[in-house]
Amino acid sequence: MKDSEKINLNSLIKNDKIKKIIIAAGFIGIALIFLSTFVNFQFTENKEEETANLFSVEKYREETQESIKEMIESIEGVGRANVLLTIENSVECVYLENNTTKAKEIEPVVRGVVVSCQGGDNPVVVQRVLSAVTKALNISTAKVCVTKSTNTIKN
Repeated sequence: MKDSEKINLNSLIKNDKIKKIIIAAGFIGIALIFLSTFVNFQFTENKEEETANLFSVEKYREETQESIKEMIESIEGVGRANVLLTIENSVECVYLENNTTKAKEIEPVVRGVVVSCQGGDNPVVVQRVLSAVTKALNISTAKVCVTKSTNTIKN
């Protein structure tokens, strides 16, 4: 720093009025930090309520899995089947202009489906299942695997 800047800074620090203002601002800042631990802000309660009202992604996955399983088992030649569905996305938090948080639902995206069925060794059955799953979930065939299962499928 230049000598003139040091002199100006030293003269400001030596001024009693400025010292008092700096000390008061420090105490006010500390007091606000201390008081913030006791204040219950209303927007945190609303955030918890909104999150509770949103649908469960796990529930969505289970319901979709079950409906796909029922649909597949109704196809001729399939027999009993198991379905595994993997999804991504759940809830997105969007910050509004007034700094409150609002949860926004996003429809989950299907990442992949595995179908294990008794008729999984028959190419005609595999094609029927593949077609049904891709059209029902609006996904590509690359995201679906159809395979033959053993005779011990759980219900």
